[in-house]
Amino acid sequence: MENQQVGEFVSETFTWTIENFSKLKNQKLYSEVFLIGDWKWRILIFPKGNNVKQLSVYLEVVDASDLPFLWTRYAEFSLTVVNQLNSNKSITKDSKHGFNSSESDWGFTSFMALSELCDSNNGFLRNDKCIIEADVSVRKVDIKILEDQGTGSSAAIEPSEQEDQGQEPSSVDSVQVPHSSVTTPSSQQVVAFQDAPSSRQVFIEPTDSYVDPSIVKVHDKVPFTPVGKLMDFRGLGKIEKVFVPLLEEVCSWHPSLVECQKKRSRTFIEWAFTALGRVLHFLKTTKVKDMTEDACEHLQLLWEELETFKFDLAWLEPSVQTALNLKKLVERAGQVQKQREDVDALEIEVKRLKARLAVAEIDLEVAKRDLAKAEVGFGNDTDMNRELGYGGH
Repeated sequence: MENQQVGEFVSETFTWTIENFSKLKNQKLYSEVFLIGDWKWRILIFPKGNNVKQLSVYLEVVDASDLPFLWTRYAEFSLTVVNQLNSNKSITKDSKHGFNSSESDWGFTSFMALSELCDSNNGFLRNDKCIIEADVSVRKVDIKILEDQGTGSSAAIEPSEQEDQGQEPSSVDSVQVPHSSVTTPSSQQVVAFQDAPSSRQVFIEPTDSYVDPSIVKVHDKVPFTPVGKLMDFRGLGKIEKVFVPLLEEVCSWHPSLVECQKKRSRTFIEWAFTALGRVLHFLKTTKVKDMTEDACEHLQLLWEELETFKFDLAWLEPSVQTALNLKKLVERAGQVQKQREDVDALEIEVKRLKARLAVAEIDLEVAKRDLAKAEVGFGNDTDMNRELGYGGH
């Protein structure tokens, strides 16, 4: 698996070789897990087609059911069935998607005809081996947020036989409109298309009623409340309970915060006030001494998320910028503390040396007295350099 960083994205290419392809009995088959940062992914295929006479291929988020509530992961990816006779004839399809709890796999129901795949003369099956590649790109900023969470594992997870047989077939096609954030076609989120190659993908720029799925993240420094601890906020939606008192306070000061969101979808409103709650909670619970470089980066990410929701934040921005500028103050405080520790260490060393000097001075006085006693009765007229001789002339 290759790993490289390009611009704001980190990309990896994973290659999956499937042995004895024509003998596969399973309705669907998973690759081993591969990682981008600490995000776990795998390829999902339907060797006999997902209710179509086509090879169906998807990219899937691993352990989706164990991820926090409202999790999202944005990825740009391509899936390729490699032609083993002529790589130029390999079939590649591209997509981009914000994965979430209701859409944890995404791909192509009709990737290529099974008749084309299984014809050994075409080069897609050689020695009954099929090779599928996934090239996946995720944003560096998303990986940073995940590292802050401290989640993820490099351990590969193989699906159990029960899971393989019992899970409902994926109904996801190449690019669809996520139902959770779109109420009508006029919202212009993403135009769906059915099994189209990358040259026919159509994407429409979002209006201010849509938020890029990559924006809604979960951060460890702002405790994420499970579903059981959500509570209603002014009839607008369910928000983490810990954020509601803070939101009530600022919305009483700035009623426009509520007014500007009323015409948007319930899901959008929940995301918007959750993002605002995270920033408020961070500012309320973080002390000046805690504003390290990592904490500043974390707050910056929260702030960039919040700005996406089109609130009037002129009242909040000074507090956020002041907090972000505290890094220099904290760094200077750290330098002062280090210098203070150095001074304390030198003072201790000076005291130790003075004590040794006092002992040495006493030893010197004793040595002088002993020398004086030794010199008593010792003649100074003896020539220590004269020859001993042996008598007579």
